[in-house]
Amino acid sequence: MLFLTRPTDEVIRAIFAKQEGRQFSYEEVGASKGRLPSGYKILHHRAMLGRGSSQFERASEALSHWEMFNVPGISLCWPATPIQVGNLVAILIKHFGFWSLNFCRIAYVIDEENPVRRFGFAYGTLAEHAEKGEERFTVEWDPTTDEVSYDILSFSRSGNWKTTIAYPLARWLQRHFVRNSLIAMVRAVKQVRIAGP
Repeated sequence: MLFLTRPTDEVIRAIFAKQEGRQFSYEEVGASKGRLPSGYKILHHRAMLGRGSSQFERASEALSHWEMFNVPGISLCWPATPIQVGNLVAILIKHFGFWSLNFCRIAYVIDEENPVRRFGFAYGTLAEHAEKGEERFTVEWDPTTDEVSYDILSFSRSGNWKTTIAYPLARWLQRHFVRNSLIAMVRAVKQVRIAGP
């Protein structure tokens, strides 16, 4: 959904309400857990965040607060959204003099311990999204190496004729987001402080 000026929160909330009952816009829901589907472009990148269980806790808290979207030109609607299956978010992006609003729903949540500790989730696109596909965000702590990392994986393809025409630009914007998301998580983990005694 494109806008020439930034839509107000009221406009976003009105569109948001219409998206609540919408289904995913692609068939392979949950495929980012394992074997990736054919016919999609894949992006997969990682960043090391540090070492140790306390660093993993910081990274998990940062992910829970959507810190990976703390990127210039991007606004998440709404960052207080809990990481729970079925919850809806919208990503508002400013690019080249216009704004786009894209809707996603959380498809699954990851919270596992064996043998690598993982926390994260994946969301998938709805009809009001420029592309079709799924994106997974996880933080991991491998006790054998003590390394904590942030991992971002997506599979996507054009969701409408506008994206098809501008596909090279769409791919550039995706790569730009991934790079900035990695930076945002590294920065967030350095700043997050876990509450305790």
